[in-house]
Formats: sequence, C-alpha cells, structure tokens
Amino acid sequence: MTSSRRPRSARGSGARLREEILDATRELLARSGNADTVSIREVSRLVGVSAPSIYRHFSDKDELIDAAVAQVFENLDAAMGSATDPAHSPITRLRDQGMAYVRFALDNPEQYRLAFVPTGEHGPSAVDKVLGSGAVVRFAETVREAMDSGVIAEGDTLPVVLELWAAAHGVASLLIAKPALPWGDVDKLVDRVLGAACLGHAVLDIIGGDSVPDPDEGARWLAELRRAQGDSSL
Repeated sequence: MTSSRRPRSARGSGARLREEILDATRELLARSGNADTVSIREVSRLVGVSAPSIYRHFSDKDELIDAAVAQVFENLDAAMGSATDPAHSPITRLRDQGMAYVRFALDNPEQYRLAFVPTGEHGPSAVDKVLGSGAVVRFAETVREAMDSGVIAEGDTLPVVLELWAAAHGVASLLIAKPALPWGDVDKLVDRVLGAACLGHAVLDIIGGDSVPDPDEGARWLAELRRAQGDSSL
C-alpha cells in the first residue's frame, strides 16, 4: 500500500489531521478485521504523514485504535438518540432504540463491524469502555425507566441490557452476513424480533418470577390466556 507524502498542514489544522488519521485507521481495520494487523506505519503511509506526526495526537497504537472504535459507538449513540421520543413509553423506546441500532448497522455495515473488531484488550478496562459507551448507557437508562414503570421486574439493568443487545446484534449481524436469505420486509422482521425480545422479557418475569420458566409452563400459561381471550369474544 503506497501513498504520496501529504502536504504540510496549514496552521490550526491539527484537528483535521487527527480526523484523517482516525479515518485511515478505521479503513485499515475494516480491511483487515483485526487490530493486531494494523500498525502506526501503515496508518502514516495511508495518511501521507510521518509516524511522529501520529504520535503527536495519539500516545500509542492502543490509544489510536480505541479512539477509532469509540467514534463508531458515538455515531451509533447519535442514531439511537434521534430515534428516541420522550413522549413514548419506556418499552416502546426500547423497541425504537433497538430498531435504530439495527438500521445503523445495516446502513453502515463497515462501521458496525469495527465496533466488534478484536483489539487484543480483553480485561476489565475493555469491558468498562464498551459498557460506558453512550449507546449502552442510553439503553440502560431506558431499561431502568421500564423497571420504574413496572413493565419489567425491578433488578439489575445490566443483564436485561445484554439480553436485548444480543437480540439486536443477532438480527443485525445475520442481515448483514446473509442478505440473500428470504427475510421478507426487513423493517417488519426487525420490529417483530425486537418486540418479541422486549415483551418476552416482561412476560417471562410474570410467569417465572426470579427464574426462567420451563417452556411447557410458559406454553400452558399462553394457552390459558388464549382460551380466556376466546371466551371473552363470545
């Protein structure tokens, strides 16, 4: 990979150079799919600056990779924020935020993949960075509101956030990886999957209390509910 030497930046253009460095880092991450294969030398070559110019903005490669991935989470949070209507109920906002999450992934598949690129950092600090991102914090706040309203059982928000995130990430990843499958109307599919995840969690709380109910127990509960609905329509 070659690049011509970048013209000397005009005075005051440091912020622009920083963004170019981050753009180049994200491009290399998208190409390779792994942070281990990205080097400061490659980034400097792509931008057209010397390696010391990059070190003026980022102390090391880890800080550079963190900043590149953090921007993806910021963009994701902005998309979820624009889809959040405070006039809607918490459970509807959870669905809306999940829909915005999946739409962001489908509209920006390369960016979305970057959020899950292996960075080689697997300890508590890496976990804290993900859980402290705006998108996850926003989702957790909405789960807390759903608990406060009585729709979801009171408790730790983190397990609920991770379960609902798994549903959104699962459908987004499948739609990106296997677009040729007969999904039908994608918006309806995503709406149904996320609606089932949100409402399903609340229903499991009612049926099982502190534990996950046996599938047969849940089926009996639903059958009784259907019979009651049928009787009321007579």
